[in-house]
Amino acid sequence: MSDDPETARQIAELASDDRPLLVLDVDDVILEFIRPFPRFLEVRGYDLTFASFRLTGNVAEKATGRVAEQHEVHTLLDDFFAGQAEWQYLAEGVADTLRSLEERAEIVLLTAMPHKHRSARRAHLDQLGLRYPLLTTEMAKGPAVAKLRGDKGRPVAFVDDQPNNLISARGSVIDAHLFHLMADNSLRAFLPPLPDDLIVVQDWHEAAPKIAHALGI
Repeated sequence: MSDDPETARQIAELASDDRPLLVLDVDDVILEFIRPFPRFLEVRGYDLTFASFRLTGNVAEKATGRVAEQHEVHTLLDDFFAGQAEWQYLAEGVADTLRSLEERAEIVLLTAMPHKHRSARRAHLDQLGLRYPLLTTEMAKGPAVAKLRGDKGRPVAFVDDQPNNLISARGSVIDAHLFHLMADNSLRAFLPPLPDDLIVVQDWHEAAPKIAHALGI
């Protein structure tokens, strides 16, 4: 797995920190996505019906029933992220959890989205009171988690809703504590069996003490 050079540049701008590291995905972990995205699509004339754990193939025109092609879904996602402040809100319990950890851990947000949307997401998170460093990546997350940890061997916890991102992190940071959390658990039924070393949590209330324990704080 290779680095995203823009992500590496963003990481290089961070101040050095020796505290245990908590890396968090954003969509459907910190910010709701699965609930607001269908409402956005409805305004644009589309329906979202999940028959699998992916967007392409599940988005269709309301008027005709025609299934949107991949490039159309990407355009809709692009428009959604450009206007995310109108649609996305904090997952239940995340703000209190992060406040309880922020003095004892370095908290970094790592979101898989086009770099061009970083400023819009930064402004939205600031408005919501989450002023933790924000990194964007267009490549695998594992190398970014490893680069964030540095060479000090400090404890690392990584929270994501996408199993492939957690598996990527395991490949780069073998001793990372990996948490699978979905702000909306309704799609769990579509997931394949998860690797045994993932710590599955149902919400932030369950995650908070387990993360603190994993980081030794």
